[in-house]
Amino acid sequence: MLTRIARIAVGRPRLIVAVALLLMILCGAIGATVHSHMKSGGFVTEDLDSVRASQYLSEHFPGSEPNYVLLVTDPVSVDSPDARAAADSAVAALRTYPEISGVQSYWTSRPDLKQALRSKDGKRALILASIEGDDAELPDRAGKISKALQDDDGPVTIQAGGLAASFSDINTQISKDLILAEAIAIPITGLLLALVFGSLVAAALPVAIGLFAIAAALGILRVLTAVTDVSIFALNMTTALGLALAIDYSLFIVSRYREELTGGSTPTEAVIRSIRTAGRTVVYSALVVALSLSALLVFPQYFFKSFAYAGIAVVAAATAAAVIVLPALLMLVGHRIDAGDLRKPARKLFRLPPREEKQPQQTFWYRLVTAVMKRPLPIALATTAFLLLLGSPFLGVQFGYPDDRSLPAGVASREVGDVLRTEFDADMASSATVVLRDFRGSPAELDAYARELSTVPDVPAVLSSAAVYRNGLRVAAGVPEMSDPSAGAYLSVATRLDPYSDAGRDQLDTIRAVPAPTEALVTGPAALNQDSVAAITGKLPLAGALIAITTLVLLFLFTGSVVLPVKALALNILSLAATFGAMVWIFQDGHLSGLLGFQATGTLNLAMPILMFSLAFGASMDYEVFLLSRIREEWLAGPKTTEGNTEAVAMGVARTGRIFTAAALLMSIVFLGVATSGVSMMKLFGLGCALAVISDATVIRGLLAPALMRMMGTWNWWAPKPLAKLHNRFGLHEADDEPTAERPHLEKSSA
Repeated sequence: MLTRIARIAVGRPRLIVAVALLLMILCGAIGATVHSHMKSGGFVTEDLDSVRASQYLSEHFPGSEPNYVLLVTDPVSVDSPDARAAADSAVAALRTYPEISGVQSYWTSRPDLKQALRSKDGKRALILASIEGDDAELPDRAGKISKALQDDDGPVTIQAGGLAASFSDINTQISKDLILAEAIAIPITGLLLALVFGSLVAAALPVAIGLFAIAAALGILRVLTAVTDVSIFALNMTTALGLALAIDYSLFIVSRYREELTGGSTPTEAVIRSIRTAGRTVVYSALVVALSLSALLVFPQYFFKSFAYAGIAVVAAATAAAVIVLPALLMLVGHRIDAGDLRKPARKLFRLPPREEKQPQQTFWYRLVTAVMKRPLPIALATTAFLLLLGSPFLGVQFGYPDDRSLPAGVASREVGDVLRTEFDADMASSATVVLRDFRGSPAELDAYARELSTVPDVPAVLSSAAVYRNGLRVAAGVPEMSDPSAGAYLSVATRLDPYSDAGRDQLDTIRAVPAPTEALVTGPAALNQDSVAAITGKLPLAGALIAITTLVLLFLFTGSVVLPVKALALNILSLAATFGAMVWIFQDGHLSGLLGFQATGTLNLAMPILMFSLAFGASMDYEVFLLSRIREEWLAGPKTTEGNTEAVAMGVARTGRIFTAAALLMSIVFLGVATSGVSMMKLFGLGCALAVISDATVIRGLLAPALMRMMGTWNWWAPKPLAKLHNRFGLHEADDEPTAERPHLEKSSA
């Protein structure tokens, strides 16, 4: 199959490049507005108790769960005529929007309730409202309303916050960050490629394939938004993944092509041989990445499903570009692949001697691996202990739902959230709402329940239709609209705690444990967080099992060994555990918050480690496949002894070490571009993936993997006889299957 593709590319390169350019322009045009069709939610499903409670409130008590906050600030007092005039104008404007309900403000509330909407210093007050809409409509509507109502110019300022405004600001920030990330990653990547290849022409080819993959990714995402819900967070990951993989795959194929030319092949022979060998490994490694991402499909939340759909699609696009478009470009370039060589003028400028081509045995990687395999046990133990030490903070991980604190300082919804958390007696955006759908009892029963809820520690007040309670004492009359004879009732439980903290979670458990007069459903940030984390963690074993099984099967088919797949799986998990520990230390504990520019909340968004695991696991296996392909090639060509195994490992790493290290560096730069995002969860994702890729390509491939393979010796290649027969029949590997007479130039060449 790949040979036929290569021959087509060799035969009609101009046609293939023209079609690819047309597709690139078309996909770019289709995907230009993709961000406006994506959604910012997708973390929860409709079967969760907290979600069912919110839906019930929306249907029977519209406006009862405010998700939009306007913060009015007057430098003198919110009771001034200017503040009242600005607030009245904002309230009147809010009531003109049909999608808004439940508007209430400090200036229009009952005297005995209004103090909850006033800051401690009396210079800030709130307007609350509820915007109706799903995950796609809510941020879009909030953004338009905020644009019309926010005012930063006059003495009285108005800023928008709350869940709806936060999602709107997150969408806007991610769209801006994506442009910045690509503006940073692409030129730096091009420069490094030029340094790696020493040629401007050779460096330009992976960048061209990367740009094609980005355009294809945007077009694919736009098509997906027409048939299913797609998370806005998939935008950063998909474009980054498309660029990283396209450059990765192109790097391996172009390196092989140059090596074939050096060995005396014609451009036609070099292209065909490169696709037969490195191209085959590219396709196989892409399959590993795609299957790793497909494990996300087991989660019911569309946040994860959209990453799986988009990720698999962009992997396919990057792979197709590498094995179809790139061969055509190589044919057009031909022997000019080394044109624009920067190394000769650079060496002349710095008066360095001419560069000498080194044999594999003379390279740094060969010497390093040989030294490692002389002392395999102490190096394996020391490296493992180091990785476990890095991973130890992950044992104390705490997960939390993303909120306005994901945004950088200076964004309106973030500033409003900070004020609500610090300058008001209770954070109105963090209140819990208890829904009693089937309540048909007497006011006395509801009164007793509200009284009991108000005694929960750090609950400043409980509002119900019966009364308002504080610390078990009735402090104000109730709000009659909070109950309905035909629809039940609801109660609002204020809090002083961060809903995502340990104390906030304990408080929620205490609220749920209070005996209710009928079935009670609790919603609000704390309940949504607890329910969504439970739903996600419940699917983790299945997702992990699918990734493990597919990895073991595919690597067995690739190597013919049952030992190497288990070793690869264990090393990848160890490497990722170290990365996750570092992320807890940095983002949850906040040790580098000042340097990286984010606010530590004491929690991590659970979605990010899951996405990092799927993506980084696939990338790690990507390098594992390339490394094992060369080690196995050397093993098959040499003696089947312990010494032969040792030499195969050293030669395999020597022939591929420089390439996959360069590939890891380039991929990490793409992810570090994502890490420049102002949204902390994207910062975590980008930095985490970059660290995972770098550690895997250096510590794992350079130290731990060679040490373990030396200790296992010839057992590396062992498989029971029935499985060995199965591999002989169905096995997949990079060993070239063309007749020896047709490939006289290079019997052992680098992938």
